[in-house]
Amino acid sequence: MVRTTETPALFEQTPIRRVWDEKEEKWWFSVVDVVGILAESADARKYWNKLAQRLREEGSEVVTKCHQLKLLAADGKMRLTDVAETQTLFRIIQSIPSPKAEPFKLWLAKVGYERIKETADPQIAVDRARKHWKKMGRSEKWIEMRMRGIELRNKLTDYWNESGVKEGKEYAILTDIIHQEWSELTTKQHKHLKGLQAQNLRDHMDDAELIFTALAELSTNQIAKSDEAKGFDENTMSAHKGGRISGNARKALENQTGKKVVSGENFLPPKKKIKRLT
Repeated sequence: MVRTTETPALFEQTPIRRVWDEKEEKWWFSVVDVVGILAESADARKYWNKLAQRLREEGSEVVTKCHQLKLLAADGKMRLTDVAETQTLFRIIQSIPSPKAEPFKLWLAKVGYERIKETADPQIAVDRARKHWKKMGRSEKWIEMRMRGIELRNKLTDYWNESGVKEGKEYAILTDIIHQEWSELTTKQHKHLKGLQAQNLRDHMDDAELIFTALAELSTNQIAKSDEAKGFDENTMSAHKGGRISGNARKALENQTGKKVVSGENFLPPKKKIKRLT
């Protein structure tokens, strides 16, 4: 079974972690994330544990249909998390009294249908991303830079794949090296600076941060190709070199303007008050 971790989906601006099963063509969603939204609980994990216990006592097979996969946690680490596919989530939703239940069911169905269409026509995913960013208030200039960054990123990961770098942990390590070289922060530290948790860091970068990230990955790709880097170790050296080029450019700009490029600004919506359930 081939699974790929995806950017969290948004339901009413709240991220839900998910994994796409390429073989079976279906989503696996974080149960805790879904329960947290529907129950509006300050401790979604505790709420889910109690609900799971009650379902077992009632003889329900719903909990046994859940699996555990590693998803990105709030602390930036990959941790085992209960996940469920759409049909199982529908049954879990029925056990949670919530006014959001029906809207969430419609959202689940829509998300699943959209991914299947995107598999057949990748341009649909591109158009959806553009519409999402535009709806969130991003400028056309920002969107173009974000899309260009995705293109450069894909070219870099294509090279990594061809040169024997393992997808997953090794990709993440190389990405962090590049990011730290140009920004002097790890991706985790950068997310913390911006007050992000499961959100995609690049979706919350300003124009300058996007440009320097793109320059770092473009430089890394070209250096790796020039050096004919093979495997993780050789690509690590290219990552340091490529990221450093962007880092030097960032420092030069900061010396001229007197302003820091790396920013704590984000595009998060205003925080909503969480209803505590007793």
